[in-house]
Amino acid sequence: MRHSAISGALLGVALMAAADEIVFHQILGWHHFYDRSTPALGLASDGLLHTAELLILVAGFTLLADVRRRHAFARRHFWAALLLGAGGFQLFDGLINHKVFRIHQIRYDVHILPYDLAWIGGALAFLVAGAVLWWSARREVQAGTRVDSPGGARADG
Repeated sequence: MRHSAISGALLGVALMAAADEIVFHQILGWHHFYDRSTPALGLASDGLLHTAELLILVAGFTLLADVRRRHAFARRHFWAALLLGAGGFQLFDGLINHKVFRIHQIRYDVHILPYDLAWIGGALAFLVAGAVLWWSARREVQAGTRVDSPGGARADG
């Protein structure tokens, strides 16, 4: 279960970082990862974010492949952790990057409150969904009614 959850969390973080970078940085052009300097430095910071996201994605898929190879994949824990990782990334970005460090905002030259509420609300929705799924999966494990792996066998991955 532990390795399934770690791979899910890594993939959740990487996928949310990719969605942020592709949609808000590239397609919409609303901000760069670091907007407190020149546009060239902002673009370079996007490249570093993309590099980190790809490395985390590779690590998550590598761990997932290993868990699957060992037939130890805990499906519900994986999906719960993926949602928690995605929500955790988005919450960190919205609170720490946007508000505490102020390295960028979601968007500039608009009333930011609706954007912040949507961003944080989305993060909380991912986190709540992940927590509910995690709690449900833990209850199944404790009750001994594991449905994550073939034949009801315990999946320790």
